[in-house]
Amino acid sequence: MKYDRINKDLYIHNRKRFISAMAPNSLAVFNSNDIYPISADSTMPFQQHRDILHLSGVDQEESILVICPEASDPALREVLFVRETNEHIAVWEGAKLDKQEAFEVSGIRSVYWIADFDRVFKQLMTQVESIYLNTNEHLRADATVETREDRFIKKVKADFPSHNVRRSAPIMHNIRAIKHDIEIDLMQHACDITKSGIQRLLGFVKPGVWEYEIEAELIHEFMRLRSKGFAYTPIVASGANACVLHYIENNAQCLDGDVILLDVGAEYANYASDLTRCIPVNGRFTERQKAVYNSVLHVKNEAQKLLRPGITLADYHKEVGKIMESQLINLKLIDSTDIKNQDPNWPAYKKYFMHGTSHYIGLDTHDVGPWNAPIEAGMAFTCEPGIYIPAEELGIRLEDDLIVQTSGAPFNMMGAIPIEVDEIEEIMHQRAI
Repeated sequence: MKYDRINKDLYIHNRKRFISAMAPNSLAVFNSNDIYPISADSTMPFQQHRDILHLSGVDQEESILVICPEASDPALREVLFVRETNEHIAVWEGAKLDKQEAFEVSGIRSVYWIADFDRVFKQLMTQVESIYLNTNEHLRADATVETREDRFIKKVKADFPSHNVRRSAPIMHNIRAIKHDIEIDLMQHACDITKSGIQRLLGFVKPGVWEYEIEAELIHEFMRLRSKGFAYTPIVASGANACVLHYIENNAQCLDGDVILLDVGAEYANYASDLTRCIPVNGRFTERQKAVYNSVLHVKNEAQKLLRPGITLADYHKEVGKIMESQLINLKLIDSTDIKNQDPNWPAYKKYFMHGTSHYIGLDTHDVGPWNAPIEAGMAFTCEPGIYIPAEELGIRLEDDLIVQTSGAPFNMMGAIPIEVDEIEEIMHQRAI
């Protein structure tokens, strides 16, 4: 781990919240992720399953968390299983958590080696009627690859067919959506690392630079500040590339007169930041680029004011659509006839702003959370309107990460990162001298 150890009070708090939502006479199991193979003996870098991480803080493979609040033995009401470590493993792979370290990370006193799991699990299953199984219920989840959780679910259903099966995902979506103060501090740290990357770029970008060189500058700054790197695949899109929403090739040269759309963010301690800024390659926006940019900035500023407790995301997005519609009329991209003839299911503004404005953010860039319930204080969202004009080879998107407050506008964790046209131009001009 590159990050400092996180206060175990966070995980104790998170488990209490999960337990408070469990049905009587039940237990829940959470598995770590696999290390995924590439080919030969190569593997992807390990990424921990966010749910077991959220509940235990354990950031290594072959780990299992069992929560059984009514276990007859109080010592088995929270049990953590970790991979047994030894000197051989320490030499070849690096030290793994021992039992004392696992307690210090998680706050769970009952720590067993993974070899003991079947015995303890069977003992606990004889005492309950229901088991919470953990499935990936994110709206955009791709379930093509079978996970360690998937294999475990198959085995449980085969070995214990008479138990009731419950879903942990709805509980996890609710508790992960409300951020603890410790989590907000970690997310702020990720945002601060991202800020350093953007500051580095504003003195680096000039006509002729390549998109991948910009990506390299960012990864250098992120890793220098103890991030593992990007929280998601970075988008460095100059000119017409900015009109491709998920452009990730980052292999074009940035030309004089183009605007670069940077959708990039550092992670820290597995928490994501998600930023979008647009900067002129030559340090100056044209009048048209400036007009489009300021329209997007206006929509963003007005949209984030709406992220308050009580509003639903569906109503929020409708209101943002009205704000965007007005700006597109001002830019002469749509007119009253377009609006009169629009399909209610795909409004006229969608021609130039075809994606949503906000999504949850946290341990995942597109974090889990309830999409049909009113927004609550402590939730974290992005705010990222955009206008994309392929005919002008211009795409502008602006994005910050926000924490919903009990009252008033949300707190902007990226408020210190330059976003106004004049500020960006001035910084780029000064650093070019």
